[in-house]
Amino acid sequence: MITMKTPLVEMDGDEMTRILWQMIKDELILPYIDLKTEYYDLGLVNRNETDDQVTVDSAEATKRLGVAVKCATITPNAARVEEYKLKQMWKSPNGTIRALLDGTVFRAPIVVKGIDPCVRNWKKPITLARHAYGDVYKNVEIRAPKAGKAELVYTSEDGEEIRETIHEFIGPGVLQGMHNTDASITSFAHACFKYAIDSMQDLWFSTKDTISKKYDHRFKDIFQEIYDNEYKEQFEKIGITYFYTLIDDAVARVMKSKGGFIWACKNYDGDVMSDMISSAFGSLAMMTSVLVSPDGVYEYEAAHGTVQRHYYKHLAGEETSTNSVATIFAWTGALRKRGELDDIPELVTYANDMERAVIWTIESGKMTKDLALITSNENVVVLNSQDFIKEVRKTYDSIA
Repeated sequence: MITMKTPLVEMDGDEMTRILWQMIKDELILPYIDLKTEYYDLGLVNRNETDDQVTVDSAEATKRLGVAVKCATITPNAARVEEYKLKQMWKSPNGTIRALLDGTVFRAPIVVKGIDPCVRNWKKPITLARHAYGDVYKNVEIRAPKAGKAELVYTSEDGEEIRETIHEFIGPGVLQGMHNTDASITSFAHACFKYAIDSMQDLWFSTKDTISKKYDHRFKDIFQEIYDNEYKEQFEKIGITYFYTLIDDAVARVMKSKGGFIWACKNYDGDVMSDMISSAFGSLAMMTSVLVSPDGVYEYEAAHGTVQRHYYKHLAGEETSTNSVATIFAWTGALRKRGELDDIPELVTYANDMERAVIWTIESGKMTKDLALITSNENVVVLNSQDFIKEVRKTYDSIA
């Protein structure tokens, strides 16, 4: 039994991923580790009962303890408000946590033999670096009920005012305001450049500065200034490159590339493009995701949603075949980092071996239905949600 020194922050979640969360703990973690966590229930029911204070508390705990692992959670829409009888349409818990921690989300596909990218020329993983602050995730929205004038107004501390007309409405409409900060963009840039150097990969960055001549252009300018002043010589010395391009051009280049680089995107762009990358590599459930803050705080999670459809089948007593790989890798990533920070080599070894066990189980032909539908492996055995996790445990026991 491996002993931990410092707890992880454990953020429980919703629906089918919450069911898998407990299965993973019972089968793959608790038999091997004397697990220490500081537990926060980020399920939608508890977030509603606490007026979402639990989400803030979990982020503050992550700052204090340094490493967190998070289950997938619901970001409610109007239908969810009715279904769960919510007090209000709570904001994305991921958005709240990322705003409090700042930093950058790095997402990379989990590559397995026999699960081939549908973009045939991709030979290496593509890592998506997603800015984790601001933009649409911290927006303010107004439903304009009738004709009227919408303005964007900034008032400085000393009273200076800048005012721009957004639109003269001749009837009902909608509008939103977004923001970002130089400090957050700067930390995003540093994280991307450092990650590129550490992983020896080229770095691409893309926005739409030709249309957004102030907002997106500020991102472009900060990245270029920091690269020129602090990282250019290091990049050239180790033989990697940085370049900026428009996001539409980046998409075209990515599709024709061989992979093996980091693609940095703003918050919303990164959200969408990471799903595209993960799906093209095989499955949304086959992608790692880690938020790295400027203060050296780490939050690991699965990049996919709560698998609502499977949850309803589970509640009806029907068998499900839900892919738990990304959630397993969230746990192993957090435990590995905890082992590195606390100097517990046994914990690092456990995480590495458990990840190998997951990959070897799939490569041996034992997998969930989503992978069985796309694999080039032969003699595939389709396993249900729980049996796949149990099969991973068998594989781990054989190699550990």
